[in-house]
Amino acid sequence: MSIQRVRSKRAKTNVLLADPELRTYIPATEGFDRRTVERMLEKYEMIYVKPVDGTFGRGVIRIEKPGSSSVYRFQSGETRYEFPTFDDMYRKLMAVKKPKPYLSQQGIHLLRYQERRFDLRVMVQKNPQSAWETTGMIGRVAHPRKIVTNYHAGGTPKPVETLMSAHLKPGQWPTFEARLRRLGVTVAAALERKFPRLKEIGVDIAIDEDLQLWILEVNTLPDPFLFKRLPDKSVFRKMYAYAVAYGRFKPRRRKA
Repeated sequence: MSIQRVRSKRAKTNVLLADPELRTYIPATEGFDRRTVERMLEKYEMIYVKPVDGTFGRGVIRIEKPGSSSVYRFQSGETRYEFPTFDDMYRKLMAVKKPKPYLSQQGIHLLRYQERRFDLRVMVQKNPQSAWETTGMIGRVAHPRKIVTNYHAGGTPKPVETLMSAHLKPGQWPTFEARLRRLGVTVAAALERKFPRLKEIGVDIAIDEDLQLWILEVNTLPDPFLFKRLPDKSVFRKMYAYAVAYGRFKPRRRKA
C-alpha cells in the first residue's frame, strides 16, 4: 500500500480546524481575494499569502500594514515593495504572485535567534508497532533577507533546544519539549482519520513571544535529510529506519 501524500494546504487545515483541541493552534486561514486580503490585513496588520499547493516556501509573500502607518508593504523572496494605498499594493501583488490558487493566513511574529526569525519542524512517523511517534525536532532560522525559514531558501538548521535557550527559564525545556512532541502526535492522529494511508508528517510550528504554539503547515511527505544536520546523528538514523520499515526508502547497502 502506497504512502499517502496530501498536497492541498486547505484540505489539511480543514481537518485540523474540525478538531476542538487543534483548532486553537491554527492561525486564521482564509481564501485569497481582494476583500479577504484587505480585511485580514486590517485585523492582523501582518498576513502571509501562500500557494494552496506549494513546497519549500516558494511563492510565499508577507504583507504588512502597521496600524499606526498609512504605508502598505510586502516582501516576496528578497524583494521588498512599499505603497501609499491598498489599491496600489494589491495591483502589484497580483503581478508578483504565482498564477495559481492562494490562501491568506494570519501572520505570527516569530521568536528570534540572533535577530533572525525561526520556526520548528516536528517529524512524526509510524513506528514499527504502527503507532505514531515524534521522532525528531529541528529549528529553522531564516536567511537574514528572506521571510521563509526553509533550508532550500537559505534557512539554517539548528537544534531546537539551542534556539529556545534564550526564551525559556532554566529547567523549562523538558516540559516544553514534551509539549511539542505531544502536539506532533495529536496532529498526526487527527490527519490519519481523514487520510488513513499516512505514515509520516512534518509539522511546521511557529512560536510567538508568549510561547504560544501555532501550526503553520503540515507536510505529508517531509524531507528527513534535514535532520542529518543535527549534532545528534541518532535522530536521523531512527527516522530513516522507520521510513524503511513502512516502505518509503530502501535499506541502505552496507559497504564492503
